[in-house]
Amino acid sequence: MPLVHISLRAGKPEGYRQAIFDAIYRAMRETLDVPEGDQFMTITEHDAANFRYGNAFGVDRSHDLVYIQITVFNTRTGAQKSALFRRIAELLGDNPGVRPEDIFINILDSAKENWSVGHGAQFA
Repeated sequence: MPLVHISLRAGKPEGYRQAIFDAIYRAMRETLDVPEGDQFMTITEHDAANFRYGNAFGVDRSHDLVYIQITVFNTRTGAQKSALFRRIAELLGDNPGVRPEDIFINILDSAKENWSVGHGAQFA
């Protein structure tokens, strides 16, 4: 039950944004065994004044940087997360053509008791 928030600079066409959704969803299905239809994702676009980044850690980022924050159940292993990072980079490189240097991913672990997916009911 991942919850995905994506942030990028404003101005990319709808097809570009949809390709990002599709790539991340596919990567999660392949590496985290996310069920079909489990797509809870948002994209937020920012103008230049509200989108900041640096070249820390020796990574030469550009204005095409994509921030990806994924909240998942705290049952995922380090190996699954590493595989997810790699697969997202591969798929976003294929379509819509995001450079690996422009992919910044953060995973947040959360216990199932912290989720309600509808009807006000706790998931756990």
